[in-house]
Amino acid sequence: MTAREALAEAERRLAVAGVETPRVDAELLVAHALGVSRTRLHADLDAEVEGLEPLLVRRESREPLAYVLGEWGFRRLTLKTDARALVPRPETEIVVERALALLAGSDVPRVLDIGVGSGAIALALKDERPDARVTGVDVSTEALALARENAERLGLEVELRAGGVEAAGEGWDLVVSNPPYVDSLAGLQRELSHEPEQALLGTGFHVRIARAARTRFLVLEVGDGQAGEVAAALEAASYRDVRITRDLAGVERVVEGCR
Repeated sequence: MTAREALAEAERRLAVAGVETPRVDAELLVAHALGVSRTRLHADLDAEVEGLEPLLVRRESREPLAYVLGEWGFRRLTLKTDARALVPRPETEIVVERALALLAGSDVPRVLDIGVGSGAIALALKDERPDARVTGVDVSTEALALARENAERLGLEVELRAGGVEAAGEGWDLVVSNPPYVDSLAGLQRELSHEPEQALLGTGFHVRIARAARTRFLVLEVGDGQAGEVAAALEAASYRDVRITRDLAGVERVVEGCR
C-alpha cells in the first residue's frame, strides 16, 4: 500500500472510530510508519508503507495518539510518552510559561514540581532555565521511571524522587503542579480511559498544596470552571497577587499567587 492509499484508508477508519481529527492523526501515523516527518510525508506519497496496521488498530481503539507514536512534543522538548503518565498537553505549556515569568528575577531558583508524571513541566523548566535547581516528585514509581528516562534522553539534570504534597513544605522559590482535578471520566473523551486514573481523578489537591507550600510562588493547573474556586483558596491561604491565566482555547487554566 502506498502512503497515498494508506492516508485515505487511515483517515476513513479513524473517522468511523470517532477520532476528532482523523486527517491529522492519519498523517502522523503514516509518517511514523514511514520514518519521516509529517511535513516530509507529502513528498513521499508513492512510497510503500509497512507496519501501519498495528498502529492504526491502537488509535481506532481510542488509545491516545501520543502513546501510539511513543513520543510527543512539549515546548522545546520531545518526550517519550506511554501509559505510565499523562499525555503532555498544550494547555500545560501555559503553566510553564507562567512559572518562567515568575522566576525571571530569581537567581538559581529552587523549583518543585508535584506530580511530575512524564517530566514535562520539570524538564521544560530546566531546559529553559538551566540555572534552576528543579525537583520533581510523584507517588507513582512508574511515572518516576518514565521521567528519569526522559531526563536521561534529554541530558537534563533534575532531582526525581517519590513524594507528594508534603514535599511542598520543604521550602522553595516556586512550587508548580498539574494535580488530579477530574471528578469522573463519564462523558469525557474515550482517550482518557487509557491514561493513569491516579493522575486524573481526584479533588482537593489544589487546596492541600496551597496550604502546605512554603514557597515564594505557586503555579497550579486547574480544570475548566475551577479557576475561581482555586483562586479564592489561594487568597484564603494568604497568597498575594493571585492571577488567573487562560489557555489558547480561552479556558481559565492556570492559577498563580505569591507570598
